[in-house]
Amino acid sequence: MIQWSRGHLFAHLASVWARTSTSFRTAPSRARALLPPAAEVNAVARGDAARTVAIIGATLIDGRGGPALPNAAVVVRGDRIVAAGARDAVDVPLGAEIVEAAGQTLLPGLIDAHFHLDGDNGLLALYLKHGVTSLRDPGAWIEAYDAARATPVPIPRLFLTGPHLDWPPPAYPSDAMLVRDPVEARRAVDDLVTRGASGIKIYFRLPLGMIEVVTAAAHERGVITTAHLETVDARDAVRAGLDGVEHVTSFGQSLVPPREAERYRQAVIADNSARRNGRYQMWSGIVADSPPAVELMELLVSRSTFVTPTLAIFERRAGEEGASEAYVRGFANMMAFVGAARRAGVRIVVGSHSSVPHAERGRAYQREIELLVESGLTPMETLVAGTLESARFLQIADRLGSVERGKVADLILVDGDPLKDISAMRRVKRVMLNGLWVEPPP
Repeated sequence: MIQWSRGHLFAHLASVWARTSTSFRTAPSRARALLPPAAEVNAVARGDAARTVAIIGATLIDGRGGPALPNAAVVVRGDRIVAAGARDAVDVPLGAEIVEAAGQTLLPGLIDAHFHLDGDNGLLALYLKHGVTSLRDPGAWIEAYDAARATPVPIPRLFLTGPHLDWPPPAYPSDAMLVRDPVEARRAVDDLVTRGASGIKIYFRLPLGMIEVVTAAAHERGVITTAHLETVDARDAVRAGLDGVEHVTSFGQSLVPPREAERYRQAVIADNSARRNGRYQMWSGIVADSPPAVELMELLVSRSTFVTPTLAIFERRAGEEGASEAYVRGFANMMAFVGAARRAGVRIVVGSHSSVPHAERGRAYQREIELLVESGLTPMETLVAGTLESARFLQIADRLGSVERGKVADLILVDGDPLKDISAMRRVKRVMLNGLWVEPPP
């Protein structure tokens, strides 16, 4: 006779429930295609409908991945883009405010798919001034943003998930909501979506059966799920319906022999902090073009799963304090995997994690895109990852993420050409949010 612990019993029942759920049987890509657009939780000031602004002379990178357009013109009326194209093909209305932008590059506002506030309310305005016009915090109580939402200072559009859903004992109790059975899981999803969550974040202690339940419940409510994985094989979680995976390290267990994966899994279940060193040790032996890696990438492509690598939070370099050989090699292999994943067709998006070892306050996003380029993405692929592809992941591509007629005027001007040197993205000169200019960064 099988003896079930309470936790194992609930996990088993959750798995059975999800496998028999009509919603779960829907293919993840099909389910996501049916999800409605997401809404930000903060009110964003809108440009005056009677005011027209024409930005002329800049090189336009519109976020869709096509060739850059030199000497472009983009016309904004109120909060909308009404024209975008070559300067000689766009009619600039009489009386428009003219912004001469020769020598600069015009892009859609940047989108950060993985931001953490952690009580630093001033960071939001700084991110906006550095070009990030929309962001998602995957794992904080919506109430944690109340003070920031009340400030008169402009901040990016906020797309929140609420606390991450975790299994006891939670890794971070203050940022978690515990769900111990399918009923609690569905109630948690319903409650968070009702209160404004535009996605659901699954945390790494949640068992596979519960991931299936949460994903099915989220899709029924019209939102996506994304997950930080440490104790569940990413292949199983993706097959369970996840729309996104946070952190390149979430794939480690899928890329090592089963015995090593189980040893790591048990260590993390016993002690959350075991993952700090353990994931570098694990990644130090991972080869980006190994058969398990190729198989995993093919699965991610087939399921159209978004991946937010957050490389900058894991960056360790030779010669820096505390960076052992395993740390340095592990991080190099993480970058190699991300580059290979993109070449295989995996959908990469940009997440900064807000505070990272090799960037000053407010510059984590810029460091992340530099690392993506170092990993093998082209500058254009990286800029698309940070604009239209991230908009697709956040379910806001119907109105944001690219410079097109009819879309909302979230725009940035940078000094120089980021296609030649991605560090040009550190030189943001002007930011437009919802048709209104934001003061330039200090």
